[in-house]
Amino acid sequence: MKNFMLLRVPAESKSEAFIRNTVASFSIELNPTIDQLEDIKMAVSEAVTNCVVHAYKDRIQGEIEVFAEIINSEIHIRITDFGCGINNITEALSPYFTTDNTTERAGIGFTVMRSFMDDLSVKNNEYGGVTVLMRKNLIKED
Repeated sequence: MKNFMLLRVPAESKSEAFIRNTVASFSIELNPTIDQLEDIKMAVSEAVTNCVVHAYKDRIQGEIEVFAEIINSEIHIRITDFGCGINNITEALSPYFTTDNTTERAGIGFTVMRSFMDDLSVKNNEYGGVTVLMRKNLIKED
């Protein structure tokens, strides 16, 4: 089985709930558990929040692109911004690292994403911005 969805929305705080719930709804065809749905929602929420908070800090407006695909028993999620990118991805992936010292940011977004998903990768895009790739197997364990 293979199915996909694609969204492109403004990088605004109000988009976070829409994206989170849309991706969770999309995954329903695999009949996930409530815990698996919550894992997906939490990881997507963190990825989108990173886009909103960090990607466009020097620009007035930007966009977030969300692609989700179901392949067999897995959901693959790609969240892309077109903003400033990440200077050092290895450093950014370490717990408690943040580039925003002006507000109360814990620096654990990528750690949270990794803890709720089976796989996480982060890369800078060739023409600016960041892509977060996440994967979760939704086979129920007995």
